[in-house]
Amino acid sequence: MDSSLLRRRCARLWLRSNNPGGGVTMKLTRIGVDLAKQVFQIHGVDSHEQVKCRKQLKRGQMLDFFRQQEPCLVAMEACGSSHYWARELRQLGHEVRLIAPQFVKPYVKSGKNDANDAEAICEAASRPTMRYVTVKSAEQQESQSVHRIRSRLIRARTALLNEIRGLLGEFGRVAARPGIASTHALLQQALDESDKLPGELNEMLLLLQDELQDQDRRVKQLDEMLQRQVAADERVQRLLKIEGVGPISATAIVASVGDARQFRSARQFAAWLGLVPSQHSSGGKERLGGISKKGDSYLRMLVIHGARAALNACKCKTDRRSEWVNQLQARRNTNIATVALANKNARIIWAILSRGESYQPA
Repeated sequence: MDSSLLRRRCARLWLRSNNPGGGVTMKLTRIGVDLAKQVFQIHGVDSHEQVKCRKQLKRGQMLDFFRQQEPCLVAMEACGSSHYWARELRQLGHEVRLIAPQFVKPYVKSGKNDANDAEAICEAASRPTMRYVTVKSAEQQESQSVHRIRSRLIRARTALLNEIRGLLGEFGRVAARPGIASTHALLQQALDESDKLPGELNEMLLLLQDELQDQDRRVKQLDEMLQRQVAADERVQRLLKIEGVGPISATAIVASVGDARQFRSARQFAAWLGLVPSQHSSGGKERLGGISKKGDSYLRMLVIHGARAALNACKCKTDRRSEWVNQLQARRNTNIATVALANKNARIIWAILSRGESYQPA
């Protein structure tokens, strides 16, 4: 073997053994990272778009590798743990951009593997018109966690209420109307008249009652957390003045949006919520369908439910906003009027958050 080739190989082996975090000494201008739980794939290019780095890193090597790199652009998919890694890499001086997975998919070449995904992320970040996801702070993710846990508990409690009503209905006991209070009353009535029911059924009803009370207690605790967020955040308090926006929707929007100035206009914010018509236009002919339903379905549900409550309250009002809603409802169906009001509320929310103003009903 040539002695010069042998020396180069020995030098590379020495660098790898003494620099387990990376060993990359060249200047990288853009790095694509395919995130995972334990094994991460890196794809780096230089200023001439030449590939200079393809490697796998263990979880413990990630920060060591990026500490040794000069500040550059780091792109990742907006997925689980991406906001955490974005905050960590920003502290090291790197510029971090998160890309939605659907915008990375067109750049994946051939088969699906970690190396191809990292290359696709790096390529997508080079596009001048690419859209990026704003990195969330730890406080925003903390607030979102409260909403996620509360939403899961609400679904579990609803399933339990349906189970209780269905079980008692098989024994001739039916609630006058659905709801939490009526189900509690129906269950207590069945327990008070336990002599008319089979013995083991009474034991099961007691277990169901304990489970229902425990879920009510947990939901109440989360509601108290949301109320503390309302009292601590001045932005949430300004949103509460809008008809159709309550504490749950206001705290969820502030936690998800963060800085509303990331949206260029009110319509862009409404489109982010999926409240604008979907388009199937071609050849100069505009064809508009139903709402696109893009974005966070939880936020869209809260805004639409709030608009439905405000729509019912507008029937007895004569102000300009209520007259517009009543006229719209008179010529179109209720669901269309509800979505239209939700769209208007979304634009008002953007104006309040982006400009720091208070709600002016007039």
